[in-house]
Amino acid sequence: MVGTPVRQVAVFGAGYIGLVTGACLAELGHRVVIRDINPDKIELLRSGDVPIYEPGLGDMITRNKERLTFTLDLQETLDGAEIAYVCVDTPPSASGDADLSRLWSVVRSLEGATHLRAVVVKSTVPVGTGARVRSALDAAGLAHVGYAANPEFTAEGRAVNDFLHPDRIVIGSADEATAALIAELHEGVDGPVAVMDVRSAEMVKLASNALLATKISFINEIATLCEKTGADVEEVARAVGLDHRLGPHFLRPGIGWGGSCFPKDSEALRQLASNTGYHLQLLSAVIEVNNLQKRRAIQKLKDELGTLTGMRVALLGLTFKPGTDDMREAPSTVLAARLLAEGAEVSCWDPMARPADTEPWTSTSRYERPEEALEGADAAIVVTEWPQLKEVDWARAAGTMRRPVLFDGRNLLNPAEMRALGFTYMSVGRP
Repeated sequence: MVGTPVRQVAVFGAGYIGLVTGACLAELGHRVVIRDINPDKIELLRSGDVPIYEPGLGDMITRNKERLTFTLDLQETLDGAEIAYVCVDTPPSASGDADLSRLWSVVRSLEGATHLRAVVVKSTVPVGTGARVRSALDAAGLAHVGYAANPEFTAEGRAVNDFLHPDRIVIGSADEATAALIAELHEGVDGPVAVMDVRSAEMVKLASNALLATKISFINEIATLCEKTGADVEEVARAVGLDHRLGPHFLRPGIGWGGSCFPKDSEALRQLASNTGYHLQLLSAVIEVNNLQKRRAIQKLKDELGTLTGMRVALLGLTFKPGTDDMREAPSTVLAARLLAEGAEVSCWDPMARPADTEPWTSTSRYERPEEALEGADAAIVVTEWPQLKEVDWARAAGTMRRPVLFDGRNLLNPAEMRALGFTYMSVGRP
C-alpha cells in the first residue's frame, strides 16, 4: 500500500454488496461514503450496528469508522468523490428481466458530478447495460467520466474474505485509463486482475453463477439416480471431485440452491437468451431440476407418513445457507408453503433467519432451539446445514417426537448413527 493514492469513493447501496465493498475499500485505506435511501438502515449503521449478518463485516466497519461515512444525502455522497460505485439491487421484474430502476435512479443522480473520474457498476446487470449507462452519462455532460463494470463474486457468509482474497478481479472498460484506475483502487487485494470489454465483464458474472448452479443440479440428478440404483452419491461425488478437470466444489447434493444470486442470475441469463431469440436448453433444465428438488423432499415425507394432513413437521434451518441471515429464495420458503398447503403444521428453527412477516411464515411456529421445534413433531427436515444441528441430542429428540422421521436434506448427519437411535432416516442420494 506504500505510495498507493488514497481515493474518495462514493458507494450507492448499503446492502450486502455495497456494505462489503465500502468496508473493504476503507480497509484498503480509501475514504468511503455509503449512501442508501432507507433511513432505518443508515441510522443503524451510524450507531455502529450492522443490519445484515456477515462474519467479520461489523468488526471491519468499526475498525475503519474514521474512513467510513453513512448518509442519506446525495450531495454528501458525491462531495469530493472520484469514483462512484453502483451497488444497488436488480431484482427480477414481472417480465423476468432485471429491474434496473434503482440503477437508473443512481445514474440520473450523478448529473452535474463533473468532478468524478469513473462510474463503476458492481450490481449484476444484463449484458448491454453498460452501453446504455455510457450513453446516459454522455448525455448528462459526463462524457469525460470513465465507465467500468466490476462484477462481484462474493459468497454470503464469507464475503469479506472473498473480496480481499478473490479468485479474480474482473474489470470491464472501454478505456485503459479507467481500467487502470479501478485496478489501482484494489491495490492490496490478493487476486489477479482480468481486464476485458464491458459486455464480456457483464457476462462473466451471469455465466459463472449459471455454471455453479449447473454443478449443483447435476449432482442432485445423480443423487436421484443413486437412490434408484443403490449407489451412494457421497462416494460418487468424492471420486468425481478428485478429477482435476472437475474439482470437488459444488458437488454437494441437497434440496436445491437458493439465495440472492443463483436463482436471479440463472433466470436473468435465460431471459437474456430469450430476448435474443435463443433458448438455453441446458440452463432451463438446471432450473427445473432445482425447482423439483424441494418438492421431492415433501413427496418423501408423504410416502413415509401416508399423508401430511394434521401432521407436525419441523424445519431445521431456514436461511438458504449457513453463516448468513439471508432468506432470499431460500428453499425453506417453498417447503413451508407446500407443507401448509398439504395441511401440515410447521414448526421452525434457525439461529439467524429473519423471515418476512408474510405467508408462509405467519402461519408457522418459531422456536429458539432445534430441540423445541422437534418436540411433538411427526417428521423433520434438515433444510440448512447449520453446525448446531450436529450438537443436538438426537437420542433425546427421538423420544420427544411423535414419530422419529427425519429427512436430511443436506446429508449432514450419519445415516447408521441416526437409524441406531430409532430414526426413520432419509437423505439425498445415499442408500
